[in-house]
Amino acid sequence: MNPGPEDDGRANRGGTGAKALDTDALLDDPGTRIIVCCGAGGVGKTTTAAALGLRAAERGRHPVVITVDPARRLAQSMGVEALDNTPRPVPLPEGARGSMHAMMLDMKRTFDEVVEEHADPERARQILANPFYQTLSTSFSGTQEYMAMEKLGQLRQSGDWDLIVVDTPPSRSALDFLDAPERLGRFLDGRLIRFLSAPASTGAFRLLGAGFNLVTSTIGRIVGKQFLDDLRSFVSAFDTVFGGFQKRAERTYRLLRTPGTAFVVVAVPDTDAMREASYFVDRLAGDAMPLAGVVVNRTHPLPEGAGSSLGAADAESAAASLEEGGVHPLASAALRLHAERVRVRGREVGLRDALLSSHPDLRVAEVAALPEDVHDLEGLRRIGGALAAAAGGR
Repeated sequence: MNPGPEDDGRANRGGTGAKALDTDALLDDPGTRIIVCCGAGGVGKTTTAAALGLRAAERGRHPVVITVDPARRLAQSMGVEALDNTPRPVPLPEGARGSMHAMMLDMKRTFDEVVEEHADPERARQILANPFYQTLSTSFSGTQEYMAMEKLGQLRQSGDWDLIVVDTPPSRSALDFLDAPERLGRFLDGRLIRFLSAPASTGAFRLLGAGFNLVTSTIGRIVGKQFLDDLRSFVSAFDTVFGGFQKRAERTYRLLRTPGTAFVVVAVPDTDAMREASYFVDRLAGDAMPLAGVVVNRTHPLPEGAGSSLGAADAESAAASLEEGGVHPLASAALRLHAERVRVRGREVGLRDALLSSHPDLRVAEVAALPEDVHDLEGLRRIGGALAAAAGGR
């Protein structure tokens, strides 16, 4: 049987001639003002965002990193006691030429700030105290992504930092970051909401008479009369500030399409994550959003030259021969370990090359798996160095 790509010595090479993602060039370009790290959940977006921010600061930029990761690993890894909705300075290692701030999105606090800013005090008080608003601002699907976009717009407008690095929400789908703001806007402006919240005295509904009252009575029994009353009160008070929400969301969405923005899709070498990365690359292209490239985390490259000298099948055969002879058990174990590493690397290269076959101009950087999770600035610095090394940087 002919060996597959996972069995031969090609497993550690560039395969289809992948173009390298030059993260240092991206960070050093003063025209780069926003970097958005996106991808499926659990692929290392938070670590990648923090590592990019740290490397940018060490090279003279003044970034702010915004994360929405509920695990709060970012604060720990950067030596900050706690992160909140306000950017906090990060103590950088000696020799850093720039500065760095970081924050963790508090979606309810961000929502409250927007209401307080764009509604008069009495109307803001009504909105903030409304039970429907309290549910919407803390647990409604899409609110976190909407508020991430809102905070991004606020930080960009402030002009306090020359680079904003965004760690997108840990959503079921990587596409939620782009879809959720529009979805939430459609919900708030939808016909059903307007219908449910319309007072029975409205002229058009007076013509419906008992029929309208029957419908609202039925809905009230399903969702609860109190809920319906809260919804009506919320929409009535929120109506005057909703237009501002929509305009800012549209403005931030346009900002994501400008040349000063760069999307970095983050993945790991497994089928689902790479498929998600492919979907996101297609979506970004369809929306004319600037893609810098893909970071593939937790890969398992072979030691230099190891893959080209002995493939997995040959290593297995040699190990079996040694075992049959009853000699050199350590050598046999080493050969089997090598065979497994070659197979793992072969699968990773196969997944990467499948992505590149659909997107031949894609730029890729690989970061090798570390023996333990990143938990400090030195770990983030190693990740930043690995990203730079993918393009031959130092």
